[in-house]
Amino acid sequence: MKSSERSLSVWESTNPQQEYPPLSGSDTADTVIVGAGIAGMSVAYHLAKAGQRVIVLDDNAVGGGETGQTTAHLTAAMDDYYQVLEKVHGKDGARIAHESHQGAIDAIERIVQAEGIDCDFLRVDGYWFLSPDRDVAFLEKERDAATRAGAQGLEIVPRIPVDGWESGPALRFPNQGQFHALRYLEGLALAVQQAGGRIHTGNHVTGIEGGKSPKVSGDGFSVSAAAVVVATNSPISDMFAIHTKQAPYRTFVVAGKVPAAAVPPLLCWDTLDPYHYVRTQPVEGDPTAAWLIVGGEDHKTGHHDDAEDRYARLEQWARQRFPVESFELRWSGQVLEPVDYMGFIGRDPGYKENVYLATGDSGQGMTHGTIAGILISDLILGRPNEWEKLYDPSRKTLSFDTAKHYLEENLDVAVQYKDLLPTGGEVPGADQIAAGCGAILQRGTAKVAAYRDDQGVLHQRSAYCTHLGCVVQWNREEKSWDCPCHGSRFSATGDEVLNGPALTGLKPLEGAAG
Repeated sequence: MKSSERSLSVWESTNPQQEYPPLSGSDTADTVIVGAGIAGMSVAYHLAKAGQRVIVLDDNAVGGGETGQTTAHLTAAMDDYYQVLEKVHGKDGARIAHESHQGAIDAIERIVQAEGIDCDFLRVDGYWFLSPDRDVAFLEKERDAATRAGAQGLEIVPRIPVDGWESGPALRFPNQGQFHALRYLEGLALAVQQAGGRIHTGNHVTGIEGGKSPKVSGDGFSVSAAAVVVATNSPISDMFAIHTKQAPYRTFVVAGKVPAAAVPPLLCWDTLDPYHYVRTQPVEGDPTAAWLIVGGEDHKTGHHDDAEDRYARLEQWARQRFPVESFELRWSGQVLEPVDYMGFIGRDPGYKENVYLATGDSGQGMTHGTIAGILISDLILGRPNEWEKLYDPSRKTLSFDTAKHYLEENLDVAVQYKDLLPTGGEVPGADQIAAGCGAILQRGTAKVAAYRDDQGVLHQRSAYCTHLGCVVQWNREEKSWDCPCHGSRFSATGDEVLNGPALTGLKPLEGAAG
């Protein structure tokens, strides 16, 4: 995803964007990877270390998509709870979920040490704490389910160790982790290149071919390889197979400084839905202070346009619990929620032989991306991996919970197509759109996405998402057009894709007048 006009995250504000010369012409590789975030770079690292000729392509900088928007929790405390995973995937599935996520933290630590990556990696405790609608019995149930899955050393503590915050009981997960995500990727990128791999940014992929002779292509470039890995947050390699099994959500983050002595390094999550999540990060050049990073207030992509209110609620929530005076940074990111709570990592279910994908981060993208590096590299290299079945993108999970979740999300998608009806625009005409703003106009039977830039120039494009034709919605905070069906996002002018699954920008209008 390109940066658009969104606010910078803590990671982007303290780390320069890593860009590399774009690829032109035709090339070959053993494996070509589309996407230079945590998943793509992790796959590249393992394959390059195994001696493969690897090429990584991205239309943005390394980490310039959703990895740059993360809060970078490294945890095996599952967002959707072990008590739920055990019910949906069985005890063996819950065990593999814990083994793989805890294994991902361990793998990051090993790579940091082996490659000498300076990324503030730190082992910390994580705490689930109670929201008003839960009691301690919920924590006890989760402790028991997580213990059955293989978690060790869990305990219910009277409170979280933050001065002045009476959090109440919390379930402590020891031996979790945190790091500076972009500096970690910088280290991976260097290691990949040292092992003979190549990275090219500024290459927007519009074609992926599987089969006996896989190929990736875009305007002015192509790469033929034995395998293709699609690591683009939302996969761009198929139209339907995965997108009916996961839903896109915007999640919001604020960050302010606190005294380092008052809030020790830790991870926190409450049991609300959507939940709040908290961590700290060292402030560069000031050992007496730490960034307090607070996230939450999620909503389904394209369904609301009230980011200011959500940021304000996050700040208020945090001030009630932590000694933060002001919030200096705010940003949002996109997470993909699978209907059965586990990521999709493995062979592309769209029947494209030798194409692999990683998606469905469910708010745990840093560990899911690292799992992808291990699992997909094993699949490409022909090595057995016990995790394959749980994360198989073609899996069908049969349970009442997942069937209900699947129907709810896809019914919501179906409802969005009502906007195709010629029921009128959001404003009577383009002259009602102020500078820096966008709105949907009705023109005959067609919907138009109209944006007036800061210079007063009106930009008009078709309002129909180029993935499956849903009507996009204006996002005031990030000045983007967001699809409420499958999460594609487009620049304010509509000509660029910020996030897939769409491959091309909104279609231009013939003869559009300002």
